Amino acid sequence: MKQLTKAEEDIMQILWQLKKANVKDIIKEFPIPKPAYNTVSTIVRILESKGFVGYEKEGKGHIYFPLVKQQDYSNQSINKLVDNYFQGSFKSMVSFFVKKNDISLNEMESILKEINKKE
Repeated sequence: MKQLTKAEEDIMQILWQLKKANVKDIIKEFPIPKPAYNTVSTIVRILESKGFVGYEKEGKGHIYFPLVKQQDYSNQSINKLVDNYFQGSFKSMVSFFVKKNDISLNEMESILKEINKKE
């Protein structure tokens, strides 16, 4: 799976939320200042060429929808982060974030409880 640019990821986040949308619907979800119609349209077509977005015809326009699940993309992105910056070690990544964010003992216990619930 290809990596997305920030602009592409912003649009995918909106499509994952909306499930289906035309370019105008996507633009409505952006904060002010909103991107230009042509900009969003171009990025959506790039996402289509990368295999992230599909479309169906509606009148003269298109309704776009995600072809890649958000969870699948998130998993791939996390794995790439771990591989590229933490030599493939999730333990190193967690240790880095704990030290960098000065997580308290209570927060760590809460995180461990959440992890244990999932098992």
